[in-house]
Amino acid sequence: MDKAGRIVVPLAIRQKLGFEPGPVDISVEGTSIRIEVPTSDRLEEKDGRLVIATEGEPLSIDAVREIRRADQR
Repeated sequence: MDKAGRIVVPLAIRQKLGFEPGPVDISVEGTSIRIEVPTSDRLEEKDGRLVIATEGEPLSIDAVREIRRADQR
């Protein structure tokens, strides 16, 4: 961190996460800082429920399980 409080995210990490120049969301979690690219999620009503509209193919059950397992580590 420099004297002005700026932090540089290394190129390899930015590329891995798909970060590009633009706004980011920053939050504090305990003693950590979380940086996320804002999403353009929009809600739609489907079968009487609000769901986040997405594009592309739906995730398989196995993919969802793997994402949940990785998030719990």
